[in-house]
Amino acid sequence: MLDCLKNLNGKYTGIFAAGFLLGTAGVKILASKDAKKVYTNCTAAVLRAKDCVMKTVSNIQENAEDIYAEAQQINEERAAEKEAAEFEAEEAGDNEAESEEDK
Repeated sequence: MLDCLKNLNGKYTGIFAAGFLLGTAGVKILASKDAKKVYTNCTAAVLRAKDCVMKTVSNIQENAEDIYAEAQQINEERAAEKEAAEFEAEEAGDNEAESEEDK
């Protein structure tokens, strides 16, 4: 039994004991009323920040939807103009073909 105790390294035993004491003291500190008050205030600040971020995200999303709708409208108008121009070109081509046949 004494041989086992001789093999123990005092440095590592001291580090273990210090860690144990700090852990025990840490648990008591973390569970104190003051610590709980700090946790509560921090959580409240995070919730306020979340609300602010969500408002900003909502605003950006609404703007993006408006931009997307306007872009779609522009593309639809261009497509309609292109179809009208192509139709007019076909009409003009048909009229020329008819006038050549009449000659």
